[in-house]
Amino acid sequence: MKKIAIMMGSDSDLPVVEKAIAVLKQFEVPYEVHVYSAHRTPEEAKVFSENARKNGFGAIIAAAGMAAHLAGAIAANTTLPVVGIPVVSGGLGGLDALLSTVQMPSGIPVATVAMNGAANAALLCIEMLAITDETLAAKLDAKRVADKSAVLEKDRRVAEQFNA
Repeated sequence: MKKIAIMMGSDSDLPVVEKAIAVLKQFEVPYEVHVYSAHRTPEEAKVFSENARKNGFGAIIAAAGMAAHLAGAIAANTTLPVVGIPVVSGGLGGLDALLSTVQMPSGIPVATVAMNGAANAALLCIEMLAITDETLAAKLDAKRVADKSAVLEKDRRVAEQFNA
């Protein structure tokens, strides 16, 4: 099975990234976590990205706050799918991170999830791997069924409490 790389611009992004790690663990998808800054360690980020495919990765999650633009820097150096997580930080409340992640030039795509949306970043990567992995596809199907059951149970409890 291909691995997922999780890269963050700073270890201060770890509380957000931990949600992606938890999802990957739940689905038993191998992963590696690294701290590479688009601006403070650009060469290391570039080398990692250029070699990610040959090192067994199937997708890369890149989390960064402010206008760090880590996802774009990674995507510029690989043809693997890159999923950006704009991290809420700084004086603009994450808007700068969102815009720097989602506004990519034509030819260098970055999939972008919600601000602090690490769980969805991991699920999107798992869905990509599940295109060719039936075991992962079955786990995703089971999660959807479990999620649906949980919502319906909540509906039942709320209706029982409040409906006349």
